[in-house]
Amino acid sequence: MNKSLPELQPLPDAERQHVAVVGAGLVGLCTALWLQRMGHRVTIIDPAPPLGDASYRQACSYGNACTFAPHGVVPVATPGVIWLVPGMLLNPLGPLAIVWRYLPQLVPWLRAFLASSGKSEVERIAGTLAVLLSHADAAWRPLVTQAGAERLKRHDGCLYLYKSEAQFRAADAENALRERHGVAMDRLNRADIQNMEPNLAPLYHKGVLFRHAYVFSSPRQLAFALAEAVINGGGEIVRGEVSAIEPRDNGIGLRIADKQILADHAVVAAGAHSRKLTASIGDLVLLDTERGYHVLFPQAGHLLSRPVCYPEHGFYMVPMADGLRAAGTVELGGLAAPLNPKRTAMIRDGVKMLLPAAGQGSDEWLGFRPSMPDSLPVIGSSRHLPRVTYAFGHGHVGLTLSALTGYLVSQLVAGQPPAVDLAPLRPDRF
Repeated sequence: MNKSLPELQPLPDAERQHVAVVGAGLVGLCTALWLQRMGHRVTIIDPAPPLGDASYRQACSYGNACTFAPHGVVPVATPGVIWLVPGMLLNPLGPLAIVWRYLPQLVPWLRAFLASSGKSEVERIAGTLAVLLSHADAAWRPLVTQAGAERLKRHDGCLYLYKSEAQFRAADAENALRERHGVAMDRLNRADIQNMEPNLAPLYHKGVLFRHAYVFSSPRQLAFALAEAVINGGGEIVRGEVSAIEPRDNGIGLRIADKQILADHAVVAAGAHSRKLTASIGDLVLLDTERGYHVLFPQAGHLLSRPVCYPEHGFYMVPMADGLRAAGTVELGGLAAPLNPKRTAMIRDGVKMLLPAAGQGSDEWLGFRPSMPDSLPVIGSSRHLPRVTYAFGHGHVGLTLSALTGYLVSQLVAGQPPAVDLAPLRPDRF
């Protein structure tokens, strides 16, 4: 269900501020645009911003599946997940892997993850996600128009497929949860799927079409369009890494190498790299990373009409402007470990099996999903520095919720009551 949002009015001159946004991913870019719409002066700071060179490839927003997913109400931690993990880890084509040397650092996150998987917690989390997702498209529409990015949108839904009746029935609980929270879906039989996607290998038995999902055909072009809109609105994009955020007289100081940027307010939207900044302020946030991969098949973009996902394999096959992007999976292992070629090989093997005409993959990529144990983002103010607002931790719905996050952050910066209850998203909830 798509809901509208109250229109944000420009603030009086006396209430306008200079806001520094740390992070030039989709959350940071959308936040900057919403802040500008309220009249603020914005400076974005990022070590690899979308400024026309190859460095933006490092960003999580560059390599995602670029799918707007209103069906994303189901958290990663669900009842019984602990019993499914061993099978996932043992399956070479499975959706989950762990960098074992990172496990000791991951224990607090995993403990909270399992605590979030109880039935009542899952219902609560799904309800919160459903409220956010119901407003997500309304928050995106004005930004897409402003950035001239309508040409990138493809409205053909998103297809989930199951190889057997047992797999299809095993998904009943999750699909019932989606339907309880207003997600529109069509259940499909084998013939329906074959008519929709004739190039898929006939390995499927049944499927579900989430009809309100859509794709941006190029995340890189989307980010560049949003960045250009920020600059056209009078914003500044600074290349650099913020090492610390500190209080200053009537403002905030952001340390970058041997200089400092002064602002009235700061927004931390640095994705998986946000945790070190919250720690520098004194806020301990239980953020970690789900390492995600993609492989690009440049000659296969025409083979599918929409994103296709076999939940068993944990990645999406998405037709995009530069080919077919097979993106997803989860590897728990922090920020330091290099790309794991076994994960990209798993994706290649999976695509070869599911879409035989895809050909050879020519590009591999590793990115870092900023993830909280309960699959809910962090949107709220620092306890130690009220002039700092946090906006990160979106997990698997980062693109989907980017624009709404920016909208809500702009309300917080202006001291206005947010359009949705942000209590479940507070930074100190763990």
